[in-house]
Amino acid sequence: MPHLSPNSQPQAIAVRADVSDPDQYPSLANTTVEDWDNTFNVNTKGSFLCCREAVNRLKRGGGGRIIMTSTSMVGGLFPGYASYAASKAAVETMTKIVAKELKGTGITANCVAPGPIATEMFFAGKTEETIKRIVDACPLGRVGEPKDVTHLVGFLASDAGEWINGQVIRANGGFVVV
Repeated sequence: MPHLSPNSQPQAIAVRADVSDPDQYPSLANTTVEDWDNTFNVNTKGSFLCCREAVNRLKRGGGGRIIMTSTSMVGGLFPGYASYAASKAAVETMTKIVAKELKGTGITANCVAPGPIATEMFFAGKTEETIKRIVDACPLGRVGEPKDVTHLVGFLASDAGEWINGQVIRANGGFVVV
């Protein structure tokens, strides 16, 4: 595992691929240890460090909110996403445990797991045919808009979200695999 000095920046690797084509993503057997470690460093370790800071800084009894981010891919279990889905499953598990560890503090911890959302990253490298297949796989007949996720996060962060704790909410419009 690479060591980051206090002044170094984490690195991300951009990959252009058609997410509907498992052949464009490595199977578990073809995932390198370096790619596995990089994915876990960004998704899991990064989330752990942010969550730890929040747990240590939020005022006990103050109604603080911790909202982690995962992905609906954890529930989809698509071939080619072993490292990505596993790294986000770890985030979901961490969220549920920290919610229990914060018992009695008034602080909640939840995880939002978006499905396909109409962002530049979502559209990058996808053909019109691929986008149509993804839209057709959603009972609402569209991909999500950023507001579909931000409204949920806003609710969870508000006083109205006080009773929601230790949950993973898949904001995906009912996206299913076809």
